[in-house]
Amino acid sequence: MTQLIDLIIEIAYKSEVDMAKRNVTSTLTVRAIDGSAHRGGEINQDVFRRFLWEITSINVHLDQIREFWAKNLGVTGPQWMILTAVSDLDRGHGVPVKDVSAILRVDPSFVTTQSKMLEKMGLLRRLSSNEDARVVLMSLSEKARKHAASLAAKQELFSKFVFSEFSEAAARDILGKLSLLEIRLEKAALKLNADL
Repeated sequence: MTQLIDLIIEIAYKSEVDMAKRNVTSTLTVRAIDGSAHRGGEINQDVFRRFLWEITSINVHLDQIREFWAKNLGVTGPQWMILTAVSDLDRGHGVPVKDVSAILRVDPSFVTTQSKMLEKMGLLRRLSSNEDARVVLMSLSEKARKHAASLAAKQELFSKFVFSEFSEAAARDILGKLSLLEIRLEKAALKLNADL
């Protein structure tokens, strides 16, 4: 992956962890279509709904992009995400299934099943940890690394296009707000489930 994507991923991880630790409370200002500002809990419901539709639209585009890269490798979208997570998290010793499932927000059994399929395809290596045989450590195979290297130039052009309008400071600001939003949405989902 390009340095910019690595930086954004690193910032996202750090922001999410820092905000979760500090339980950050922040005032969000949203500028409505008419130009008026709404603070904190006073966000206009029309603006809130529009915001949710924008997030939904972004997710659709991210799914399309993920499917493109996955098809290029001959895997499914979720399998591509597992490979990407392993690539991003591996620091040379392999990545536990639980870490990949945590970053993808999926059940560990799903990662286990899909990683076995990726291993059969020759894209992933799975080894038991020397410290704890119950822990399976995953890393990209040489085949997957070569494929990633062949796509590097195309991914760099893609990244430059997507992030061309953002400075590093703007990217950090957006990531911080998205991390806060993710935490608030997670809490809201838990609250909804508890109320039902």
